[in-house]
Amino acid sequence: MTLTATIEHLGHKGEGIVTIDGQRVFVPFALPGEQVAITVEGNRGALKELQTSAPNRIEPFCPHFGTCGGCQLQHMDGPSYVAFKTGLVEAPLRQVGIDAGVQRFVTAHGAGRRRATLHARRDSAGYMQLRSHDVLDLDACPILVPALKRAPDIARALGAAIGECDISFTATNTGIDAGIRKAPKGLRAEKLVPLANELGLARLALDNEMVLLRQQPTVTMGRSEAELPIGSFLQATKEAEQVLADYVLSAIGKPKSIADLFCGIGPFALRLAEIVPVYAADSDRAGIAALDKAVRHTRGLKAVTAKARDLFRDPLTRFELNFDTIVLDPPRAGAQAQVKEIAASKARHVVMVACDPKSFARDAAVLVQAGFILSDLVAVDQFAWSVHIELAATFRR
Repeated sequence: MTLTATIEHLGHKGEGIVTIDGQRVFVPFALPGEQVAITVEGNRGALKELQTSAPNRIEPFCPHFGTCGGCQLQHMDGPSYVAFKTGLVEAPLRQVGIDAGVQRFVTAHGAGRRRATLHARRDSAGYMQLRSHDVLDLDACPILVPALKRAPDIARALGAAIGECDISFTATNTGIDAGIRKAPKGLRAEKLVPLANELGLARLALDNEMVLLRQQPTVTMGRSEAELPIGSFLQATKEAEQVLADYVLSAIGKPKSIADLFCGIGPFALRLAEIVPVYAADSDRAGIAALDKAVRHTRGLKAVTAKARDLFRDPLTRFELNFDTIVLDPPRAGAQAQVKEIAASKARHVVMVACDPKSFARDAAVLVQAGFILSDLVAVDQFAWSVHIELAATFRR
């Protein structure tokens, strides 16, 4: 059945919301004020006809938008887009009682995303279609860096050879790094070596195990060149990494000692070590080894003490946190255990980077309740045209 309705507002996933018989229905690609014809199944609406357009609607630049499940916001003009994403940061803070506004909104898409995961089948490869388990066979993806232009073709070649799987791609200094996951059981890794050579991959991994290494993938961080271990974290765009690093370097002031927690392979630690000794910790052992190696191969850095430590289960205690400044960049789950120890410590200065506004708000509330004041809240938009947003903030007692 097709219904006519007027979109009331946007949900946090960028979908238009309309109330029908007392139930909220979510309609992708619809904007507030638009009159739409939709079909409804449960709380899901599908846009069948746009009867009146909102003044802030624009023409999407990608021909796959609306079918592909990768982007949600290409139909929204610039001011509306910034307002929506700013709201994603501010709303969770209000919910925990923190009245803090975004001071700056930084567009950090740069040349495009240097990381992507495509789904491969025997006869296709691409992203999942919207609200579907079907793959949209991609000819190209305009949000990727030029170095990943071949990613759909590489994924198709691998899918044709081995069947259904997921393939993660990273553009590195030495070429394309690819990792296969969810491959058919019993797949023999050696079968993939000739194909990986033919495709010109720098490295190929299968379920985090090396299959082929033609050139060690590396990325540049400050003055350093760091090896990228299989499965280690890397910001999606080079621009966002630089923007966040610049924020951290500006926010730390002039400390005599600093801790970089959830440090990964060192996007902050390697830059910080140009000016101050750094204690760096992360649960990623291979990432810590890569950081340590990068430090040893970079001239002129201050001392970096790099430790593999699970900061979720074994956070630095309040007695260990004897640093002038603490930098945090936790994964999506946040840093709850570590933040509780910071709150109970004598630490007076914290700089936090986060990729999830809700877990950030939860952790920020712990610091604020312990006497810290939140300032310099910045939104960093590296996942352009999606509903993801990075943020950074400074806390001082």
